[in-house]
Amino acid sequence: MTQKKPMRYLPLSAAALLALVATAKSGPLKDPPEGFTALFNGKDFSGWFGHGTQDPRVLWKMSPEQLAAHKKKTLEDINKHWRVEDGELVNDGRGLYLTTDKDYGDFELLLEYKTVAKADSGIYLRGVPQVQIWDTTKEGGKWNIGADKGSGGLWNNSKGAPGKDPSKLMDKPFGEWNSFRIIMVGERVTVYLNGEKVVDDAVMENFFDRKIPIFEKGPIQLQTHGGEIRWRNVFIREIPKKGGARGAEGPKGAAGDEGGFTTLFNGKDLTGWHGSTGGYEVIDGVLACKKGSGGQLYADGEYTDFVFRFDFKLTPGGNNGIAVRSTGKGDPAWEAFELQILDNTADKYAKLQPYQYHGSVYGLAAAKRGFLKPVGEWNSQEIMFKGQHVKVTLNGTVILDQDLGALDLSKVKRVPKGMERSSGFIGFAGHGDPVQFRNVRIKKL
Repeated sequence: MTQKKPMRYLPLSAAALLALVATAKSGPLKDPPEGFTALFNGKDFSGWFGHGTQDPRVLWKMSPEQLAAHKKKTLEDINKHWRVEDGELVNDGRGLYLTTDKDYGDFELLLEYKTVAKADSGIYLRGVPQVQIWDTTKEGGKWNIGADKGSGGLWNNSKGAPGKDPSKLMDKPFGEWNSFRIIMVGERVTVYLNGEKVVDDAVMENFFDRKIPIFEKGPIQLQTHGGEIRWRNVFIREIPKKGGARGAEGPKGAAGDEGGFTTLFNGKDLTGWHGSTGGYEVIDGVLACKKGSGGQLYADGEYTDFVFRFDFKLTPGGNNGIAVRSTGKGDPAWEAFELQILDNTADKYAKLQPYQYHGSVYGLAAAKRGFLKPVGEWNSQEIMFKGQHVKVTLNGTVILDQDLGALDLSKVKRVPKGMERSSGFIGFAGHGDPVQFRNVRIKKL
């Protein structure tokens, strides 16, 4: 296993920091800090509806008309249990949770809250519980489930999982305002409570389906029950995916740290490549597999352990692959390793084997699905090979993390010969679809 590296974030501007400090002393902010937008306008519930602890996929399955009617109906419950008072959102401890109309991917969230004894609350990220808010006193009666450790943890993570409990207790006494700064990039979350980091770059598990990573997008929810809670200064800054890479705010292992990488494709021609050079072309700085052609195109030089990064764009039904540790001869799916590049959404691929979908090591190890961008948009991918350990990160989410040497090969119908090799060529395995690539680079480990 490679050691996890912490995420890096753009710091708040000096003006934003001063504004947050002033908030604690002088009341609600009138305007969000630079780069942020307000989720709560200080007047009413515009931009919000009601939703409970329920899988957000039930919302995404609704037609636009059904969803609009559902949201309107939930506001009846919201108006019974929520009110706006002096620029604050106030809940009586019952009812549905305030839920943003908009779904968010990567973001930085700022907010303040004030609660009372016996109350229990939290903040749902992408519709999934939760950054926990406790009554941390012994009288609150929940020390047996972690309330004594303080608020801010990813409480619905599995027992013992990183981030489930905060690293320190930072809650203020009842009657005082607490402030959260929450950063979510990919499936990782960092939480600051009252200025102290209490969760550091921890994976947030998908409470609704622990077999898959947390959803790529979803709403923000303000959960509450058991007692009054007040919220104010709810601001968000969306973190863009720049050019398919994570930029300065992503994990170093997901294209944030480019130190030591060598560019393999110069954006002009196929210098430095061999194999099926006639099956590919360069168009406007992009390497494209020719429709109806393709084949295996390999970078010069063999690689043992490495991190390989690239962006790719699929066409409807697009199919390609990444050949790893190849001799340069034969079908890499069986003569080496091939990691799938595939439009998982195409009807013609609806009944594939799990190991045939995008990101999988063909024939051996199945990747998680649901993290490709819509067909026609650029995706960013990283493949790490170290010994027989392979890790695939797609658009900031780890979709495969497997020690191939730990697999029971007696249950594998056909074992790729890559299992017998420790080095070889790396490249693209085209199957006649005009899949495109750019920003192709590699680092030896």
